[in-house]
Amino acid sequence: MASHGNEAARATFESKLPPFYYRPTFSDCQLLREQWVRAKYERQEFVHVEKQEPYSTGYREGLLWKRGRDNGQFLSRKFVLTEREGALKYFNKNDAKEPKAVMKIEHLNATFQPAKMGHPHGLQVTYLKDNSTRNIFIYHEDGKEIVDWFNALRAARFHYLQVAFPGASDADLVPKLSRNYLKEGYMEKTGPKQTEGFRKRWFTMDDRRLMYFKDPLDAFARGEVFIGSKESGYTVLEGLPLSTQGHHWPHGITIVTPDRKFLFTCETESDQREWIAAFQKVVDRPMLPQEYAVEAHFKHKP
Repeated sequence: MASHGNEAARATFESKLPPFYYRPTFSDCQLLREQWVRAKYERQEFVHVEKQEPYSTGYREGLLWKRGRDNGQFLSRKFVLTEREGALKYFNKNDAKEPKAVMKIEHLNATFQPAKMGHPHGLQVTYLKDNSTRNIFIYHEDGKEIVDWFNALRAARFHYLQVAFPGASDADLVPKLSRNYLKEGYMEKTGPKQTEGFRKRWFTMDDRRLMYFKDPLDAFARGEVFIGSKESGYTVLEGLPLSTQGHHWPHGITIVTPDRKFLFTCETESDQREWIAAFQKVVDRPMLPQEYAVEAHFKHKP
């Protein structure tokens, strides 16, 4: 560093860095930061293109530990990523002819979740099934392997988006390859009539989808709420309507949508502030044309 300087070192060690490869920030998990340093300096993957084969060929298969949907046990499963078919698939048996699930690259997201999963290499993959979000939780004992899977998924997304949006630049597409959640954590909620008691649920804010789960590692959300923009009649308010009863936590949030009000409570004031900031960020952002289509198809499950 002293002899070359940061820019010169980057020009050397990142000379052939693929645009889809995830460049971690200080807020990313230890695994991503460590593997970035190892890939860049130790293995020199961004100098020698042939070393990028594990995530750049458009096809990858291997065994990953996957959490069972019903029993919570992690079992070894065969995964196949194929750009040609535009899908990530997994099989319950190595010699199975038909996959247990087919996840379309078009709707797929991957984000590392070591704290939530209790494993330093834990990766959460989400995809849409019948317009609802489905979660699967996977890991590999080898840190390089799971990060290679992560970047292979980003590469597949990148090549899919290049075809879908032929005029778009790399800079336009890269932010769409994978996303971390705006916010996650526990809140209490009540039902649409707002007369039943509040129940504690795990909430995930994924772009404009607010999902709630009984358990953070559930495969399917109990319900999903679409949060549009203020121009479309969405508002975030601090507190609850005066007549509200049945909540245990004191710090309320009301989300007003064109159809109804959603009431939530937080355990602490700092939680409330963070959730309001996350909701406000989404509400303040004008909706894209494709988001109106999502809103139209959105079915809230009570």
